Amino acid sequence: MQHYLGIDLGGTNIAVGVLDESYRIIARARLKTRAIRPAAEICDDMAKAARMAAEQAGISIADLPWVGVGSPGSVNPKAGVVGYSGNLGFRDVPLAAMMQERLGVTVYTENDANAAAYGEALAGAAKGVSNVLAITLGTGVGGGVILDGKILSGRDGAAGELGHMGIVVGGRPCSCGRNGCIEAYASATGLIRLTREAMEQHPESRLWELAPSLEQVDGKTAFDALRLGDAVGTAVVDEYVEYLAYALVNYINIFAPELIVLGGGISHEGEPFLERIRRAMEGKVFGGVNHTRLACATLGNDAGIIGAALLGKNAIGNP
Repeated sequence: MQHYLGIDLGGTNIAVGVLDESYRIIARARLKTRAIRPAAEICDDMAKAARMAAEQAGISIADLPWVGVGSPGSVNPKAGVVGYSGNLGFRDVPLAAMMQERLGVTVYTENDANAAAYGEALAGAAKGVSNVLAITLGTGVGGGVILDGKILSGRDGAAGELGHMGIVVGGRPCSCGRNGCIEAYASATGLIRLTREAMEQHPESRLWELAPSLEQVDGKTAFDALRLGDAVGTAVVDEYVEYLAYALVNYINIFAPELIVLGGGISHEGEPFLERIRRAMEGKVFGGVNHTRLACATLGNDAGIIGAALLGKNAIGNP
């Protein structure tokens, strides 16, 4: 039986999983990343966690066809180099070579959002679909683009920064240093900002029952108020959905995907949320007819592990 091993390298945790031939995780290991520290030390712990997971699965690292690593930041998959990752303190780190030295097998690297998108494409909500966008609505807006079954990496691996398309000239400041990016409006952070502003303008709103102080507002607050029939909460959700739908129409016009998969905490609102987005997108896609389906991600935090484990398939063109 063939097994695969993926490492999801985050600023907080190193999460490792071993997959079976059906792409199910059968063994796991987790260590703290303890960033920011030397890349060599983090690689030592990634190798340690990989061996722990392999031992739990009853296999040897040498039995694996490759190991895959998903890393935050700008990752050049051809060179195996993390050009920059602020969360890790990495700059021009030859991650693939360092891990190959420690594990003795071929190592493939990719941006973590791309790896998660690939995981959803091969084993999750987009299984069997060749052209997919996977978008994570979290603190920021992460994205991965799968075209003809392959990850779109671009010249140096930095393609797919879907959160940093501008939609409002001179708009809200974004974490990237620009203004008016999708991330500033369609992320959970953007939704929280919209909710707080509405609360300040409407002290009568039931939003205040759900969050007695502005610091207690989260990505669910406005949706909870909507379910209570609160007009202000409903208006906040509608405004948020308008921004997100505007962004998704842009993506559809550029990439023409068969499916867009939405992940992150906000996606837990499920089908009612998707239906609001569909209504907001109606008639706005180029040509007037939208053929792109929407779905919620199904793999959760495992998407990055699964996608990383299967990166060798992307590299050799064997989805």
